[in-house]
Amino acid sequence: MIRPLTPEDLDTVMDLWLAGNEQAHPFVPEGYWRRAAERVRRELPRAEVLVHVDARTHAVDGFIGLSEDYVAGLFVRADARSQGIGHALLGEAKRRHGELCLHAYRDNPRAVAFYTREGFTVRSKSVDEATGAAEYEMAWSAPRA
Repeated sequence: MIRPLTPEDLDTVMDLWLAGNEQAHPFVPEGYWRRAAERVRRELPRAEVLVHVDARTHAVDGFIGLSEDYVAGLFVRADARSQGIGHALLGEAKRRHGELCLHAYRDNPRAVAFYTREGFTVRSKSVDEATGAAEYEMAWSAPRA
């Protein structure tokens, strides 16, 4: 089930955010994500955040954060990956938005491959000033009827 973030979800979502970032981005300077965590915790409730809840356990096992048409983050608990959760969350975001864009680190091939499978294309290449890591700006648009 996908639903909006509630205040009770915030600790779990932040745990997913931190663990996911540290696991997927070992090339980012150590400590960067932990230093950013308090700012992200303050900003999350102001964003459009959708959580995925496991039907059996009723636990939040993934989330997507959006700022208008920008995908600020998509995270799935490590032991729940490759089960369609990311696809479902992104599908709901696509249903709500006719266009989406995001940044994905070049050195995170799993994310780049996922977004490519989901219909995103690379729009530009740059370097993230905050981390010094190379990244792609990727975009998706709904098919025109």
